[in-house]
Amino acid sequence: MEYIYLDHSATTPVRDEVLQAMLPFYGPEFGNPSSIHSLGREVRQSIEASREKVAKALNCDPSEVVFTGSGTESDNQAIKGAVFANRDRGDHIITTKIEHHAVLHTFEYLQKHFNIRTTFLGVDRHGLVDPEELKRAINQKTILVSVMQANNEVGTIQPLPELANICRENKVLFHSDAVQAFGKLETDVKTLGVDLLSLSAHKIYGPKGVGALYVKKGTRLHPLIHGGGHERNRRAGTENAAGIVGLGTAAELAAGERLAQGDRLSALRERLWQGIKKNIPHVRRNGHPEKSLPGTLNVSFEYIEGEGILLSLDMKGIAASSGSACTSGSLEPSHVLAAMGVPTEIAQGSLRFSLGRDNTEQQMDYAVEVLAQAVARLREMSPIAPRPSCGIAGKSS
Repeated sequence: MEYIYLDHSATTPVRDEVLQAMLPFYGPEFGNPSSIHSLGREVRQSIEASREKVAKALNCDPSEVVFTGSGTESDNQAIKGAVFANRDRGDHIITTKIEHHAVLHTFEYLQKHFNIRTTFLGVDRHGLVDPEELKRAINQKTILVSVMQANNEVGTIQPLPELANICRENKVLFHSDAVQAFGKLETDVKTLGVDLLSLSAHKIYGPKGVGALYVKKGTRLHPLIHGGGHERNRRAGTENAAGIVGLGTAAELAAGERLAQGDRLSALRERLWQGIKKNIPHVRRNGHPEKSLPGTLNVSFEYIEGEGILLSLDMKGIAASSGSACTSGSLEPSHVLAAMGVPTEIAQGSLRFSLGRDNTEQQMDYAVEVLAQAVARLREMSPIAPRPSCGIAGKSS
């Protein structure tokens, strides 16, 4: 049985080109990049070549790219680093209610342990931040604003240039978690106007355990990890050469394919959604209908819980998710959908389908077929689902 993978927002398979680029660093090219002998220098050259590839994808100087161990570490480095380095400027930071927990929990940590005042901005029913609300939230003690480029659960894309301009006018640092957006959307840091931007390799067909942080020249940032002088004294620890080379290769490939893949994935996503609407009553689409990641579709199936649907899909060889992979084991409804005003009973029946480069139209059609059967079976067992004999017409939104 062919396994259909529709969970690319959780992680992606490593591309063969990426794997082949990484393999030498698990073999003959084993030198420490900080060593001055030829083995070390060769590895250093490969790391710097990868730094240039990531910088090109971001349209920044290679010296502004710091390699990290993950997107989560990049978020922590950006937020904690900016706060600790700029305490003389204030004690207030701002984010949104729909951020990844790598950001939300970092804000909560700073609030609890360092008395940093925090503001969590709300969003509209599509998951969009209101720039006017950001203007009202900023004050003279605000150090940093952190807003993700695109949401990992519903795919909504935020108006970063407008938000960044507000921060710039108020001399406030602006960070964006671009882990889901990098490789899928334009991430020109000059166009976006960000001071700090986080990304990860394993969302773009690269390896797990490596990420990067863009740090605009002149941005004061306290290091998160102390030790040697690696990464220009910004991130201590011997570099993960194989992972960094994998990230550089994946970034280069993603940048070259971004537009074509974006169009293809958008078409597949719409095919999946139209199939769901046509064949399954009582469903609703979550997220912005237009300003959304090309391969992300979040759907609520009313009267049933998402876990049951996921298990049914898995038994038929289809992988999807109920939201962020980092919180998939939680019984709590999605904090993203809650912030968007989705009722709890509906949010608990929501699934995220995130498409990738190997998905096909035939797979979308098969997924719809399996979904329709699974939802119908689960609703038959649900004590709250309407019965066909009741004469209630199914509606989709």
